Amino acid sequence: MLSQKTTMPAPDAALPGRAAPLHTDEVHFVSGRPLKGPHPEGFQTAIFGMGCFWGVERIFWQLPGVWVTSVGYSGGYTPNPTYEETCTGRTGHTEVVQVVFNPAEISYGELLKAFWENHDPTQGMRQGNDIGTTYRSAIYYLNEAQKAEAEAARDAYQGALTRAGRGEITTEIAPAGPYYFAEDYHQGYLAKNPAGYCGIGGTGVTCPIGVGVGVEA
Repeated sequence: MLSQKTTMPAPDAALPGRAAPLHTDEVHFVSGRPLKGPHPEGFQTAIFGMGCFWGVERIFWQLPGVWVTSVGYSGGYTPNPTYEETCTGRTGHTEVVQVVFNPAEISYGELLKAFWENHDPTQGMRQGNDIGTTYRSAIYYLNEAQKAEAEAARDAYQGALTRAGRGEITTEIAPAGPYYFAEDYHQGYLAKNPAGYCGIGGTGVTCPIGVGVGVEA
């Protein structure tokens, strides 16, 4: 069972899912802003997977310049999966956070810095004690500029990790596919449940974005 949860399913072996979206919150529990839009003109979107999405979402909603966050499932095959289905490892999805941000206040690079520094991107199909494909590290880019920036940041952070004696980055960097909003009780979870589980933890290695991205390792 464990090996099945840590191996990506073949597309034709994935769970069938459903046509209808899951019921979710309409507005963010903290900010009151609409999860699905409309969002202000000129704002941009980023999608990150860093392990259990409860703690990840809180990291991003606290950043100045972030308009609204939501949690969901992406990177797999099953349409509109439930949390329980995703946790079986048979949907191909990972838990992700969608971040809508104002690029005039916070850059995509600054979001990447928060991404790299707040989890361990070297663990493959797990994050700490959370094991399975649903907890893999991932960046799903929305355009070629995001792709280039994500890859440059990965290479820069790998240099920093190597100097610190850490392992190789396993983060999936891929074009964004469908994003499926998670159920309502997952949205803003750690604001609704302040004593709830948060498995997020970084490596303690600083990401050199903004202090020389692209410098030689």
